[in-house]
Amino acid sequence: MPRFHCAIPLSAGTSLALPPGAARHVQVLRLQPGDAITLFDGAGGEYNATVERMGRSDVDVVVGAHHAVEREAARAVHLAVGMPANERMDWLVEKATELGVASIQPLMTAHGVLRLAGERADKKRAHWEAIAIASCEQCGRNRVPAIHPVRPFAGWLATADDSHARLILSLADGTASVTEVAATLGERSVQVLSGPEGGLSPGEEKDAVARGFAPLTLGPRVLRAETAALSTLILLGR
Repeated sequence: MPRFHCAIPLSAGTSLALPPGAARHVQVLRLQPGDAITLFDGAGGEYNATVERMGRSDVDVVVGAHHAVEREAARAVHLAVGMPANERMDWLVEKATELGVASIQPLMTAHGVLRLAGERADKKRAHWEAIAIASCEQCGRNRVPAIHPVRPFAGWLATADDSHARLILSLADGTASVTEVAATLGERSVQVLSGPEGGLSPGEEKDAVARGFAPLTLGPRVLRAETAALSTLILLGR
């Protein structure tokens, strides 16, 4: 059954006009009055719904029963990542959402190629939020991960949330493996810091460790930035 995110509060037994994005998607799929769909608003669970009216650019639906269905990862993993260049950040957001990431913090780092500020940064963030929503619609998640505004590394590190266990991907010798670290976390939520192409600079890594980020490794192979971040999500989020 087609699933759509509805960025307004939903309530069983009500009628409403779908937001423009969801309405456009319904029309692209050529759905008709009487067709069944699933809606979720990000507050938890999902709703049965039925298409009531198709306009030229608007769609009305009747909201049905609520189902308290959640498909979240066993552990909340918050990813802070030095943004990879080109379309790789898009791909990372899409796949991280599928893998259950709780939030994504895009960072500008010393070795990062992508530099964003002002209106361009706002547009990119909106673009990534749309990718995360589409990924939730596809994979069955009912909670959309937060995509935070782009920030420079140093400014973010100085104010980073310390309520989570803090981990940083590192290639340093003697670093504990991610599986070893995962076994010590219990059910704690985790903040994972991952670098861009070329990794974090030695100074950035040193500063992060000084702020309480524990180094961990994914093994002897050097992975692409997006591969490393996603592999960590798989190992920590289950």
